[in-house]
Amino acid sequence: MKGELAVLIVICAAFVGCSAAPAAQPSPTRPTSPSSATASPTIAPATATASSGIKYVAIGASDTVGVGANDPTKGSWPALVAARLPAGSPPYTNLGVAGSLTGQAVSQQLPGAIAQRPNVISVWLAVNDLNATIEPASFADALRQIVDGLVQKTSATIFVGNVPDLRAVPVYAGVDKARLLAGIQAYNDAIAAIAARNPDRVKIVDLFTGSAALVSTGTVSQDGFHPSDEGYQLIADRFASAMRASGVPLRA
Repeated sequence: MKGELAVLIVICAAFVGCSAAPAAQPSPTRPTSPSSATASPTIAPATATASSGIKYVAIGASDTVGVGANDPTKGSWPALVAARLPAGSPPYTNLGVAGSLTGQAVSQQLPGAIAQRPNVISVWLAVNDLNATIEPASFADALRQIVDGLVQKTSATIFVGNVPDLRAVPVYAGVDKARLLAGIQAYNDAIAAIAARNPDRVKIVDLFTGSAALVSTGTVSQDGFHPSDEGYQLIADRFASAMRASGVPLRA
């Protein structure tokens, strides 16, 4: 057990920089005047329409930033989703921080997301926490703070990605696969429970079901961990499909 935990921690440090040190920097689009994320009465959701445009904000870690893409600015999955926003939409905001843990995103990304007053938000945070062997309950507590803050202080529909089946990703070759799968399932159960508390506002983007294509040789970058351009396209397709199913008028 200790050896397996050590392997995960080494994976984390080598590929995603997910130590607790707040050295990671946000994308250049991060707002400079975030507001507080303390609890307040829930805001009724606004309807995103093509005529009014969509303000889209992405919260996440290195995958949200686009690490592994040939051009992270244009090739990250949020950028690919944003390219499908209806005409007239304002530029999207990518608040992703490479190496971010979910607990760090509570203070580093949540206030900025609230300040943007979006009507569509994506949240994909989990894998760094999993690699850092953070207990599912602790991960869930941090994610709950983010989701609750967004529900209470924005009118956005919130799309939360779960964890793909990582067992075939090359960097996990030396990890006990049964233990890895158990950790993934525990995280995904936590994500599902959080979304179920506000089903009208919080939608799961299922990256686990049928995720073999997401972790194939052609969809993982040369570092053996992050998605390639092809992988980012597949992830963007999953988020875009979930958004369309919830009434977000994305272009084809």
